[in-house]
Amino acid sequence: MKKAVLQLIILLVLAALVIGGYVFAGRILSLPFRAVNDTLHERDSAIKLDFLIPGGTYIDEQMTIREVIQARFKKQVPLVERAFKGILSTIPPRYRYLFSLLFFLFFTFSFMAFFRVFTFVGYGRALRISLLFAGILYFFLPDLIPKRIDDILFLGVPLLIILLRLYFLQKGKRRKYLRG
Repeated sequence: MKKAVLQLIILLVLAALVIGGYVFAGRILSLPFRAVNDTLHERDSAIKLDFLIPGGTYIDEQMTIREVIQARFKKQVPLVERAFKGILSTIPPRYRYLFSLLFFLFFTFSFMAFFRVFTFVGYGRALRISLLFAGILYFFLPDLIPKRIDDILFLGVPLLIILLRLYFLQKGKRRKYLRG
C-alpha cells in the first residue's frame, strides 16, 4: 500500500512539474521580444536573443518571442517543391493513393526478393522485415501524398504485425511453460 501511494505521489509531482513547465514556457514565449532582448543587453547577460532574429526581418515592439521563433524557423519552399505540388494538384487523389500503395508494394517485393535470394530467412520473417524496410524507405522518400497519414500507415502496419507476432510467441511460450 505504501509503495502505491509513493508512486502516486511521484507521478503527481511529475505531472505538476510538466504542467508548470508548460505554463512557464507559454508565459515566457508571450513576452515582447524587443523589450526582453534590450533588457538582456542592458544587463550584459550571457544569453541574448539575437540569434533568434531572422535575417531581413523587422521586429516591431509588439512581436512576441513566439512570433520571432516562428518567423526564424519558417521553411522556405524551394521552386522544385512548389512545381511538384502544382503537378500533384492535377492528379486525382485516388490515383495518388493507388500509386503510393504500388510504390510501397514494389519496395516490399524488392526487399522480399533480396532476403529470399541472399539469405536463408523463411517467407514469414522475410515478409515482415521487407514490409518494415519498405515502410522506412517510403517514409524518407518523397511521395505523392503530402500528408503524413500514409507514412504512419506504411510504418505502423509492419510494426503492428511484428509486435503481434512477438506477443503471440510470448503467449505460446507461457502456455508451454505452464503446461509442463
